[in-house]
Amino acid sequence: MSKLPESVEERFSAALHTSARLWRLALDKRLKHLGIGQSGWMTIAMIAKSGAPMSQRALADLVGVEGPSMVSMLDRLERDGFVTRAPSPTDRRVKLVHLTDTGKTVYAEVLAEASPFRADLLAGLDPQALAAATVLLETLRKRLEDGL
Repeated sequence: MSKLPESVEERFSAALHTSARLWRLALDKRLKHLGIGQSGWMTIAMIAKSGAPMSQRALADLVGVEGPSMVSMLDRLERDGFVTRAPSPTDRRVKLVHLTDTGKTVYAEVLAEASPFRADLLAGLDPQALAAATVLLETLRKRLEDGL
């Protein structure tokens, strides 16, 4: 039985999914020495990049996990001294997550591994093709965020 050729849309979808997964797995291997998994260092990175404390719900959305999974992750990160949680000054039902100094140190280590990894992976790619791919992915993200 011969395989039917895939459409460019199917190839794109498969390439996007597989590339993103492999990128995270490769980076996770480089960050094993931190003693926290992918969700942990991604959560720390999201808080650090935001520049301000984030709600647990916003973090769950960014990391791509359900609320209860984020609560469990934050319980572990708080227990290990990477984050603290405090009620929002504007809504006591909302918990804001802050990085501790230890969490900031971990984020610096994540950057120290992720930046050269990304540079090596993207080295030699056509800058115009990379820019076009970036615009395409940002457009797709916006469509998905807007509910298509």
